[in-house]
Amino acid sequence: MTPRVMFAIAARVLAQLRRDGRTVAMLILLPAFFISLMWWMFHDKPTVFDQVGGPLLAVFPSIIMFVVTSVTTLRERSSGTLSRLFTMPMSKLDFLLGYALAFALVAVVQALVVVSIALYLLGLDIKGAAWQLGVVAVLDGVLGAALGLFASAFAATEFQAVQMMPAIMIPQILLCGLFVPRDQLPSVLHAISDILPLSYAVDAVLGVAKGNDLTTGTGGDTLVVAGFILAALGLGAATLKRRTA
Repeated sequence: MTPRVMFAIAARVLAQLRRDGRTVAMLILLPAFFISLMWWMFHDKPTVFDQVGGPLLAVFPSIIMFVVTSVTTLRERSSGTLSRLFTMPMSKLDFLLGYALAFALVAVVQALVVVSIALYLLGLDIKGAAWQLGVVAVLDGVLGAALGLFASAFAATEFQAVQMMPAIMIPQILLCGLFVPRDQLPSVLHAISDILPLSYAVDAVLGVAKGNDLTTGTGGDTLVVAGFILAALGLGAATLKRRTA
């Protein structure tokens, strides 16, 4: 890994995003829009919104980051840009870490917007500190980006990259505890949920909502999420193709 190359890749990605206002708007505003829509749906049942609002702060950023990063990376490969980049002294890990760093910075802005709106405009009730919820939300966004980078290695077209989303993300959404608490799932499904990264992302948000500190039980969940991020980036570097066949 070469930090200079990694930062150069991150700067390049951020410059591309700056020229693509629609993508930036989707990354930053869509999670807040979806949370607001859920608040509106449960406007007469605020306790229900308090129950589902926290987990959705993990789910929505992850989904949106997954779609954008997988399609963006695939576009780099199918257009031949990736092949040209690899003619320079750059490793696959430099490329993926640069992308991850760029989208991590976007995730910070995304988290600031969605957490601020959820807490201060929509009245989401949590017992933990807002900054801790923001930290977890950033990690969840980076998790989606890392999974998107990994998934893009198995797609040949942008359409296939989008198809990866339901295959990879929907099972996690169903089993992460959003609809049924994980400890109430059938034993086989509970065991499957224990190896899915979004389960720990949701657990971390729920822990903060209950007032747990990041240095206690919730910290363990955030470390697991960070571990999944590193694993996805490592596997992505191992499987990344320089060009589309």
